Amino acid sequence: MKTANIKISLGYILICLLWGSTWITVKIGLESLTPFLAAGLRFSLASLFIYIIMRIKGITIQTDSLSIKLYIIMGLFAFVVPFGIVYWAQQFIQSGLASILFGAFPFFVLIFTRFAIPSEKIDFLKIIAVVIGFTGIFIIFSNNISVNLNKDFLGMLAIVFSASLQASVAVIIKKYGMHLNSLSMNLVPLMIGGTVLVLVSFFAENLSKVVFDTKAILSVGYLAFFGTVLTFTTYYWLLKRINIVILSLSSFITPIIAIFLGWLILSEKFSTRETIGSSLVLIGVLFANLKGLMSYYFVKNDRKLI
Repeated sequence: MKTANIKISLGYILICLLWGSTWITVKIGLESLTPFLAAGLRFSLASLFIYIIMRIKGITIQTDSLSIKLYIIMGLFAFVVPFGIVYWAQQFIQSGLASILFGAFPFFVLIFTRFAIPSEKIDFLKIIAVVIGFTGIFIIFSNNISVNLNKDFLGMLAIVFSASLQASVAVIIKKYGMHLNSLSMNLVPLMIGGTVLVLVSFFAENLSKVVFDTKAILSVGYLAFFGTVLTFTTYYWLLKRINIVILSLSSFITPIIAIFLGWLILSEKFSTRETIGSSLVLIGVLFANLKGLMSYYFVKNDRKLI
């Protein structure tokens, strides 16, 4: 049990660190590539990596009717549509506002889980954790946003819709996809996502300014392997083992990692507001895990939890 808990903790830390680092890597890559093309190449290369790993490890892909349906759902509603509309929306709204709006993700996970998976425990502490975490995200980005509903409404709606789609897919996989291999389950969805986004880039983007320089190649390579293969495989591995609400709170931690890396690598400022907001996010995560931590403490010390 202790070894399993250590693996789960390390997996959680891994996805937070890697997804936090993708923000700055995407920013660097977009200096040379267009958004849809960059995302499409990222997912296509990631699917190739997964295929190679599966061949080496002798893992076969499940082809029963339920698995195929789940692959299609993931491909369209975890990759193509959410990433597509987020990239589209960020043409109209600021990244800080997008980060706040995407903070709706854990709220949607709470709501969908409550109705779709009643057996998944959603106690008061987890609700408080989501509220505190969202408050922290709002504080972090609140100073850098301005809203003009006449211009921003559709973009804002798109971000919230993206969050709801990704939350619904996570809940669907939690309910129906527990039989899927954590590695192979991403192969077909990533192929769908990569192919569609590359095709969209040819019709919707000006590719004449695309440059396949060192920044572009390293960015796509890093995002494909570390930001996609490792993260999504670990994410779905964790999804089988921990409460889905606790897992969803990782979306609050990744902006903190991104801000820290921006300060470390790009010499961006780390303000008092960001420190306070980051602290609240971490407190929220602590609240979500409080009952489990207390249970572990009392069991370890042979005392009853009252």
